[in-house]
Amino acid sequence: MIHPRTLRVDYGRTISVVCVVGSELNVNLNRSAPPSSKFFSVKCTSNVYYNISPPPESKSHLSPIPINDNSVLLISMRSASQSENDSKLTVRYYAENREVLGIAVLHLTGVEISLDVDADRDGVVEKNNPNKGSWKWGPKGHGAILLVNCDTEQTYWKRPDTEQAFVSNVSDLKDMSLMVLRTKGPAKLPEGYKLTMHISQGHAERVRVFRAKNPGGANNAKHSFFDYFVRDYPLVLSSKVLSEEVPYLGGEAQMNCYVEGLHFPDKDFDGLVRVNLSLLEPICEGLPETPIFTDTVVFRVAPWIMTPNTLEPAEVFVCSTSDNYQFLKEMKDLVAKSGLKLRTCFENMNRGDRWMQDEIEFGYIDSPHHRFPVVLDSPRDRGLKDFPYKELLGGDFGYVTRVPEREDVGSLDSFGNLEVSPPVSVNGKNYPLGRILIGVAFPTTTQGRNMTQVVQDFLWAQKVQEPIALFSDWLVVGHIDEFMTFVPAPDRKGFRLLLASPDAGFKLFRRLQKDGHGQAKLFDGVPNQETITVDEILQDDDFKSQNDYVQGCIDWNRDVLKRELGLDEEDIIDLPILFKLDTDALDKDAKVVRAVAFYPDMVNMIVLGKRLGIPKPFGPRVNGRCALEAEMCSLMGVLGLSCTFIDDFASYHKMLGEVHCGSNVRRQPFKFKWWKLEM
Repeated sequence: MIHPRTLRVDYGRTISVVCVVGSELNVNLNRSAPPSSKFFSVKCTSNVYYNISPPPESKSHLSPIPINDNSVLLISMRSASQSENDSKLTVRYYAENREVLGIAVLHLTGVEISLDVDADRDGVVEKNNPNKGSWKWGPKGHGAILLVNCDTEQTYWKRPDTEQAFVSNVSDLKDMSLMVLRTKGPAKLPEGYKLTMHISQGHAERVRVFRAKNPGGANNAKHSFFDYFVRDYPLVLSSKVLSEEVPYLGGEAQMNCYVEGLHFPDKDFDGLVRVNLSLLEPICEGLPETPIFTDTVVFRVAPWIMTPNTLEPAEVFVCSTSDNYQFLKEMKDLVAKSGLKLRTCFENMNRGDRWMQDEIEFGYIDSPHHRFPVVLDSPRDRGLKDFPYKELLGGDFGYVTRVPEREDVGSLDSFGNLEVSPPVSVNGKNYPLGRILIGVAFPTTTQGRNMTQVVQDFLWAQKVQEPIALFSDWLVVGHIDEFMTFVPAPDRKGFRLLLASPDAGFKLFRRLQKDGHGQAKLFDGVPNQETITVDEILQDDDFKSQNDYVQGCIDWNRDVLKRELGLDEEDIIDLPILFKLDTDALDKDAKVVRAVAFYPDMVNMIVLGKRLGIPKPFGPRVNGRCALEAEMCSLMGVLGLSCTFIDDFASYHKMLGEVHCGSNVRRQPFKFKWWKLEM
């Protein structure tokens, strides 16, 4: 890219100027000519290249050339100078009779300057990529990528690295994006010239820039442990320092800089950041220097990405409480059979809060040079509020949260109400990272509950997993994981959407009744739980009406999911699950009637590859086997999935949650790179 610059010269004097290789000096010859000048000629040394606009008729520039109002001399340097003022260009001005009226002399110092980033996204910072100053999505896109440095390299005073304006450990540098200042030229710049790095105030709030300092330049004074790293990687740009002089190293050299992301894309931040490098020229003492060359690079901050059930699990998280021993034992067995690590949060940390799914959502951030998991902490802040910060935040494990300043935090802000689909294609548009799903109030209501807006804004701003709003306020707890989930499948789109279905439940019970099993009991053997027969369920018209309402709510979401995820009926499996309506158990004063699962909600499962951990439903037993379990095994067996039924009745179901609510899974990231998305 040519960087043109207008240069003012005067006849009768010699001026010295620095010319950046790749830039062009434009001299208006008529403006700088002596009065009565009619012709000019140009002569230069070998390292200087020039052109004349408009082109003269004569091929030789040594003989006088007619001058006019628009005559412009275009000057550039072929390569960097070995020493100051080692190149020269002379312009002679002539009268009508070819008498010399004046001479303008330029002494030129050529320097190469480039601020470089990994603009082609191959993990290598190439020199002067022509696309480094812009950003484009897609497989043929370009532009550098920046990670939010939201993990921590500290062991004792734990806090995200974004909250400290220094490099505390050399390992911290891998979380940053390399930016290289390359220079070539004489041993030093002519007197008064200097290089500065600068950034706008708005962008400086989003990033920090450090640079590597030559160890030989450090003084011999004693320093603390942290001073050592500050000294070796001084801060260049921040919200408090918008412009900073950077050293010109002389000869052919490069200086590594490290750019640190501070904020994820959000409602007020599109994720794009620009960093500039300028060469400043002195005018005279007492006046500010003038920028004569500016190079700009653009970064996009990497989005936070959620991981769906179809991705490979890495580790499983659960809570230990005083009353969930059986649940914990059965979960350990399932996780061990899956070959995974189980991480247990004990009561000293969870303070009696067992809802691991509701507190956090696992995701990750990715760039060509590095990636690591990042936990999104929900604003619910109950007993588990310290767990993600104190137990998960660490080296190469990031942390982010969004907490409203004025909105009240409610049940829909828990992350059982936040899911993501597997990759889908909808009407020709691909979503290779899936689409985020959140539960909200019904669109026509003004009294319903919603996920807090700051969390919704954050999710939308990530761009790469365009969210879908579902209707979940009809549930007492109000979480979408109470009526839907995804499981892997060997055919079609690579997954199935599982939906809770009262219709499927009544259909199963009618079949049992027809086959003579009407007296089979639900909840048989469950301590302190009254049993009920299949016949009694089918005879209860009010109960049937309640489930008809629930089915209508689920069908509304079914239509949204089919439309927004491009699903056919063959991509959906209905699970036999019944609900009951009751005054909102979370707010007795509200007198709002909402739904809860009548028996353990089998859709609220944990997916570990081909193994499913499903709430044990305690359904009617036929020929010694639970009919609901048999139906689930039949439906999932077709997909090659195995079912393990986990007893969560007393410790989770009776508290309005199930297996999925009480567990969480960190999964491996997508192989697909988010920057290759077509936008």
